[in-house]
Amino acid sequence: MDEPWILRDQQGAVLTLTMNRAAQFNPLSSAMLSALQLELDRVREDVSVRVVVLAGGPKAFSAGHDLREMRANPDAEYYQKLFNQCTRMMMSLQRLPQPVIAKVQGMATAAGCQLVAMCDLAVAASDSRFAVSGVNLGLFCSTPSVALSRNVSRKAAFEMLFTGDFINAQQALEKGLVNRVVEADQLDAEVQRLAEQICAKSAQAITLGKQLFYKQLEMGIEAAYQLAGHTMACNMMGADAQEGFAAFIEKRAPRKA
Repeated sequence: MDEPWILRDQQGAVLTLTMNRAAQFNPLSSAMLSALQLELDRVREDVSVRVVVLAGGPKAFSAGHDLREMRANPDAEYYQKLFNQCTRMMMSLQRLPQPVIAKVQGMATAAGCQLVAMCDLAVAASDSRFAVSGVNLGLFCSTPSVALSRNVSRKAAFEMLFTGDFINAQQALEKGLVNRVVEADQLDAEVQRLAEQICAKSAQAITLGKQLFYKQLEMGIEAAYQLAGHTMACNMMGADAQEGFAAFIEKRAPRKA
């Protein structure tokens, strides 16, 4: 197919990356993973982008790995290479300095659900559905379990992983998999609202904060506090924080850099 795998649309400081295989439910094939990786590597160095929005199609955000492609390559070395490629792309989402918002419509299954979980924030249309359904095919969703178990409670993750059942958007909200649920015709506006809220904040604070947030989660509490204190001290030395504190004391709005 000549169509690009990813559609790129930047409006101001907000970049939307849309997976462009909607007719096939946006499978995370090797080619799709490569295209996503290329875009994430590109945006990492782009200071004009403050927020990234990752979107799919109206019927599916992503149905996960391309099962036809996987079945056509029944080789352990191939499978390991594919899952390594997927892991690298998923980790790149967290390592971006910019926050990433998943804009979800339709279904997000298996690695597609993992993709939602690996984004920093998620806004879902009310008709969205989520599942880690590999177990229904005799394949436990091992890599999706890593992301899912870091978003929802252990028992909620266990139930999803071991039954393969779908949950709806409201259940995903209650479990903590998504941040907001709106009607489909309000999805674009709600994502834009959230992105603009973030863009209005200090770029330095957002970048430092995202890095700290994920790093401290994997630490013991004492080490986490030490890292957080160091991060705050560095943040305080920055121009944005110094101006923000001066503005608070002087009872005025902060001046933009």
